[in-house]
Amino acid sequence: MNLFSDIRGLVIDSLGAMQQTGDLPGDLDFANVTVEPPRDAAHGDMATNAAMVLAKPAGKKPRDIAEALAGRLTADARIVSAEVAGPGFLNLRLDPAVWQGVLRAALEEGADYGRSQMGQGKRVNVEYVSANPTGPLHVGHTRGAVFGDALASLLDFVGYDVTREYYINDGGAQVDVLARSSYERYREACGLEPEIAEGLYPGDYLIPVGEAMKAKYGESLLDKPEGAWLDEVREFATERMMDLIREDLAQLGVKMDVFFSEKSLYGTGRIEAALEALQNKGLIYEGVLEPPKGKVPEDWEPREQTLFRSTAHGDDVDRPVKKSDGSWTYFAPDIAYHFDKISRGFDALIDVFGADHGGYVKRMKAAVSALSDGKVPLDIKLTQLVKLFKNGEPFKMSKRAGTFITLRDVVDQVGPDVTRFHMLTRKNDAPLDFDFDKVMEQSKDNPVFYVQYAHARVHSVLRKAGEAGIAVGEATLGAADLGKLDHEAELAVAKKIAEWPRLVETAGRVNEPHRVAFYLYELASEFHSLWNRGNDEPALRFLQEGDAATSQAKIALARSVAVVISAGLGILGVTPVEEMR
Repeated sequence: MNLFSDIRGLVIDSLGAMQQTGDLPGDLDFANVTVEPPRDAAHGDMATNAAMVLAKPAGKKPRDIAEALAGRLTADARIVSAEVAGPGFLNLRLDPAVWQGVLRAALEEGADYGRSQMGQGKRVNVEYVSANPTGPLHVGHTRGAVFGDALASLLDFVGYDVTREYYINDGGAQVDVLARSSYERYREACGLEPEIAEGLYPGDYLIPVGEAMKAKYGESLLDKPEGAWLDEVREFATERMMDLIREDLAQLGVKMDVFFSEKSLYGTGRIEAALEALQNKGLIYEGVLEPPKGKVPEDWEPREQTLFRSTAHGDDVDRPVKKSDGSWTYFAPDIAYHFDKISRGFDALIDVFGADHGGYVKRMKAAVSALSDGKVPLDIKLTQLVKLFKNGEPFKMSKRAGTFITLRDVVDQVGPDVTRFHMLTRKNDAPLDFDFDKVMEQSKDNPVFYVQYAHARVHSVLRKAGEAGIAVGEATLGAADLGKLDHEAELAVAKKIAEWPRLVETAGRVNEPHRVAFYLYELASEFHSLWNRGNDEPALRFLQEGDAATSQAKIALARSVAVVISAGLGILGVTPVEEMR
């Protein structure tokens, strides 16, 4: 049940009736007509902009349309009043029975309440994390992992067929550095002093890799020239790092459907095929780029290169795909990788990048637009930096990692649920402060605690009801007399529950899972407010002594809250708790 969609349908039907009677012209487009919560709850339960968006194309005053529409809407038993406000907005008040019906729908539909077929089964590829396989995941990767995973779950919830994908950057120079760094740890395992030269990876996490190499190769690789061991050590170390990364992701509750190797693109003709596809569209040419804007580097010189005409698809400048020495630029395999995604039949692509990849957005969108003839949209989401604090001070670096704070450092401190929820308390492109003390604080100022506490309180009510001999089975609560829920505080909770299907569709439409976290906090706030009022007003308490029927109605309201919180936390990848410790 999506009440806002139902009422919008009523508005559209009423506008259609006005067309039939000649009150509106017959060629109007209703696509921009919305029904949503008013900015001020005192103005009503819902508001529609119908008169405002139709006035100009209809050649009528907004208030005239609004007044005529109001008369038709109030003929529906669900609409108690329809009041014209300002220049032509229409504020609606609904009968309490409507909100009570929402609760019954939430109870009946359970975990599926709010699920949608908006996505119509379209195939979406969400690529996230995609860290270089050169070490454990750091806190920046943590945010990208949580965001991408929650986004994938959100899209699944609203009806898309989602594939979660990790792009292994194992084709560049960084994996050679990994191999050389691992070789030094291998030498260390063989009893020699490692030479961790500048530019190598110094973290202790490579010590087990060196020990594993010693176990496999003995001392057979010692004193051999680099050319004799580099390829084999690179593959061995990369596999070990990917095992480590998979373990890191598992710590966070992230499981990928596909791990795609960049290396698989080289020497297989796949890069050449992608560029040939662009060449056939007249988008590859030999040319010389303009000098970079601002201060030109001293070593810059105009060189002829193979270029992708990305400006034809919205980029600022054309981009090189092959260097003057004939080797590929880093952009070329990325083009081939996205060409592979398109070839796999995805209807839409989403890439989750770190904030340092902002300059990469336009060129990647241009490539996908060109390769798919504009048929496959690419949305690139950037995740901003995370600043860690503990005891009021910036959290120090990890010795194990050498130069950064790892995902495991964070999860070991506060657990995966707190980590995930807090990473979603800001929009992905906004900086995030992660204070280890505050995220564990048991107060209203800590969103994850506040939401979990609401869920635990519901289960506390259920336990106490059982102890009092009040039946609280699903069938019993589903058949409860919800007409007993008529207090403004109870209806406020029901109204917030009614927003869930609309909220989750909106979040899925704009690829913003943080909206779910915000909504859950608001729902928890309404529930806690009702609970606290019950301390002063006995009639609002969930358990009414000697009145099982009224208790069951109130418990049904509480159970509906838990249904929605559980669904929302499921999208965020957080386990709802039934008891606070």
